[in-house]
Amino acid sequence: MAETPAVPLGFDIDAPRWDQSTFMGRLRHFLTITDPRTAVVPERELDRAREVVASCRAGLVPPGSSREQLLYAKKLYDSAFHPDSGEKMNLIGRMSFQVPGGMALTGCMLQFYRTVPAVVFWQWVNQSFNAIVNYTNRNAASPISLAQIGVAYVTATGTALATAVGLNLYTKRAPPLLARWVPFAAVAAANCVNIPMMRQQEIINGVTVTDEDNNELGRSRRAAVKGIAQVVVSRITMAAPGMIILPIIMERLEKFPFMQRIRVLHAPLQVLLCGGFLVFMVPAACALFPQRCSLALASLEPELRDSIVAKHGDKVPYVYFNKGL
Repeated sequence: MAETPAVPLGFDIDAPRWDQSTFMGRLRHFLTITDPRTAVVPERELDRAREVVASCRAGLVPPGSSREQLLYAKKLYDSAFHPDSGEKMNLIGRMSFQVPGGMALTGCMLQFYRTVPAVVFWQWVNQSFNAIVNYTNRNAASPISLAQIGVAYVTATGTALATAVGLNLYTKRAPPLLARWVPFAAVAAANCVNIPMMRQQEIINGVTVTDEDNNELGRSRRAAVKGIAQVVVSRITMAAPGMIILPIIMERLEKFPFMQRIRVLHAPLQVLLCGGFLVFMVPAACALFPQRCSLALASLEPELRDSIVAKHGDKVPYVYFNKGL
C-alpha cells in the first residue's frame, strides 16, 4: 500500500503553486480554478473545502491530510469563494461556470443572428448573464447599491442591443460573414460599458491598495481604473476567438451538402465548438494580467502618494490590489 505523501513543515495553503509573475504560471493557476467540473461539486464539499483552508490558515493542518488533498481543497475554495470577502459566490457568476454558460449563450448568439427579435432576445440573455458575472467578480471591498446595479444592467443591455440591432440592419446587404460577426461587436461594446458600470463604486471611491506585505495604504481611483481596464480587455479576449473564428468555420461548413441536410444540428454544433474555444480561452484570458495587480507609486493620486511617502519614505515603490475578474 502506497504511503500518503507528508505535508511539508510550514505548508502555506495560500502560496501560489506556480509563478504568478509569468503568463504560463497564471495560465496553469486559472486552468485549475476555471475547471468546469468544479461547478458541479456539491455544496457540502465546497463548505468542507472552506473549513480545510481556514484550518490551514490557522496553522492547523487536518490530521492525515496529504498535500494533494489540501491543494484540491484550495482549488475548490478558489473556484467558489470570493478572494476578498471569502463569501461563497453564486454558481452562475463563478469563473468555473464560464465554459458551460458561455458556450450555450455564445453558440445561440452566433446561430440565431438573422432576425431582429432573435438578436434582441439572445443579447438580453447574454447581458443578464454578464451582469451576474461582473457583479460576482467585482472587488468586494467596494459595495454597490441595487440602484447602481440596475443602471449598469440597463445601460449595458441597451448598448449591446443598439449595437447588435444597428449592425444587423446595416449588414443586410453586406457579405454573410460580416453579419455573423455582429454578435461579437455587440458583446465587445457591451463589455466596455457593463464592467465599468457594474464596478463604478471602485472608480468613484477607489480600491484598497497595499504594500508587498499586504499592509493597507489607502484607496486609489487610478488603481481601480487600471484593474477594470484590464478586466475589460480580458473579457473581450475571452470571447474573441470563438466569436470571430467560429463564424468562418460555420460559413464554410454550411456550404457542404451534408450540412445542409442536417440544419437542425447547426445550433448544437455551434454550442459544442464554442465550448472547445472557451475551455482554453477562459483561463488564458484570465491569465493575461496578474490577479494581484500592481501600480507604481509615481502613478498614484498625488495626495495618496504623498501620504505613503510621509509614512514609509521610499520603501514602497509599488502598491498592490485585487483587480477582480
